[in-house]
Amino acid sequence: MKINPKLICCFLPLLFLSGCKKSSSTPETSTTKAPASTNAAPAATAPAAGAPAAAPGGVVDAGASAETTAKMAATEWALKQDEIKRDSNGQWAIQATASSAYNDAQGAAGFSANQATGAPNVEKYGDNEAAWTAKTPDSGIEWLDLKYPKPVHATEVRVRESNASGAVIKIDFYDEQGVAHAVWQGNDPTTELNYLMVKFPKTTFKTDRVKVTLATNVVPGWNEIDAVQLVGTDQ
Repeated sequence: MKINPKLICCFLPLLFLSGCKKSSSTPETSTTKAPASTNAAPAATAPAAGAPAAAPGGVVDAGASAETTAKMAATEWALKQDEIKRDSNGQWAIQATASSAYNDAQGAAGFSANQATGAPNVEKYGDNEAAWTAKTPDSGIEWLDLKYPKPVHATEVRVRESNASGAVIKIDFYDEQGVAHAVWQGNDPTTELNYLMVKFPKTTFKTDRVKVTLATNVVPGWNEIDAVQLVGTDQ
């Protein structure tokens, strides 16, 4: 059978074009424990900034204004962290236990309960072995139980969250007889690297033990706690 040359000329360009199309692929999602982004800026409320200065010719430099606002917010956040660390009525935990820990970590191992003792040492929001986290993410109720150097009449507790923040649902104090007292229960508004700060009237009893309860299924990911500060006085 003869093939019309005109048909061949029409068919070849179509064949060439179809061969040049790129194929698309969908990236796979990892299920391993990978660090969260460490580029997120600390959650802080920036003070109101003045109107941006106009460049020659009446053009407003929006980039410079945004940079100035970001610097002011970062400065305010840094000053607040320093104020908390230097609080003369605040104390950091010296011992800790937990419902579980990633990789069953014990002692001074990364992600163990003891990583939540002492002053904060996680400086960027994200997955960090210098904080405590539960054995598995999103599994439900987990808790962190902390012991402090001296009993005080408590007025505040500050929970420094460092990854997948916002999962704390309850805070208990234990009096000197070992009786638990719930001082706060509710929705944790914390985002990014920041403190959940709960204030209340001075307790009638003294406490040197704080229990922080999380619902890890509320905020997806590895909910991590860097440190917990107990604030109170002897009298």
